[in-house]
Amino acid sequence: MENPFKFGSIVEDEFFTDRVQETEYICNYLQSRNHLVLISPRRFGKSSLVLKAVKKANRPYIQLNLQRVTSIADFAAKLLREIYNTHTWTKIKDQVMRFRVIPTITTNQVTGAIEVGFQPTQDQRVLLEDVFALMENAHTESDRLVVILDEFQEIRAISPVLEKTLRAIMQEQKHINYILLGSQESMMTDIFENVQSPFYHFGGLMRLKKLPREEFEEYLRTRFEPVFHAQAADLTQQVLDYTQCHPYYTQELAFYMWQVGMWEKKKENVKQTAIREIIDAYDLSYERIWMNFNRTDMWVLQRLAAHAELQTGEYRTSTIYSALKRLQHAGHVIYTDRFELEDPFFGEWLVAKH
Repeated sequence: MENPFKFGSIVEDEFFTDRVQETEYICNYLQSRNHLVLISPRRFGKSSLVLKAVKKANRPYIQLNLQRVTSIADFAAKLLREIYNTHTWTKIKDQVMRFRVIPTITTNQVTGAIEVGFQPTQDQRVLLEDVFALMENAHTESDRLVVILDEFQEIRAISPVLEKTLRAIMQEQKHINYILLGSQESMMTDIFENVQSPFYHFGGLMRLKKLPREEFEEYLRTRFEPVFHAQAADLTQQVLDYTQCHPYYTQELAFYMWQVGMWEKKKENVKQTAIREIIDAYDLSYERIWMNFNRTDMWVLQRLAAHAELQTGEYRTSTIYSALKRLQHAGHVIYTDRFELEDPFFGEWLVAKH
């Protein structure tokens, strides 16, 4: 029997957990000429949700994570590679050959993957202009392209001029819907809500929250029942109480609990056995992460892991707040209705080890 839970990669098909309303909202949005900005903490399922909606809308799309981009030239090259992988060469050849800087397109003899590069140029803007013009001209009103740019806040790290350059190019396009995803809420808000930002009110703003508990309950219970039978409902509640409906960690804990019940044949203390296996598996990684924090960050993380009060007088409020914002920016802390650890298993490890 195959484990019915999946984590660590894009979740699709039977592994995807509802999000019915959000999926319909994005599908309807794609029927307009407008763009969409989607913000949520890491591992809330943004990419999986968007891909499900785009496929349901039956729209052509390309996707790129800006965390993997190192420069403007690399941005143009990676976009062109995605275009090349999703369009026939005959459809785009003429336009590519008219690029002001002709790219090199080769096939990796080992992996078979397409590799794209540009010769060095002093004016990297022309690379973006040509690639974005290709995306625009390869489509019409009847087959508008969806371009998904994940971790969009990284444009500010790639180049200080990229934000203004990209906005100037994108505002002229008519045959593309952009979906811009980001996990750094403060940076994404500044990009799209600051009146001085080039991307001010570029698209509709959507904030993705944790899954409603009732949606997750049925999903988990029906998948637990073949292994745990009468215990399935109780184990479902245990999982959701622990993960607080965080999509990624709910899938991960459920995966390990299913493994415990299926292969270890344990029916008692299933949740704790699964948690112990998870933190044992990540012990070395957690130790490496921990050693990179300063003392203030360590103290804040320990207090959050223990669900303890932060305002103890040991540190000034401004120092604590700075640490929280720093940890939030690094992805270790999230804020929903309160500050909490992004990874509950890291918190479990902290309590056990420190």
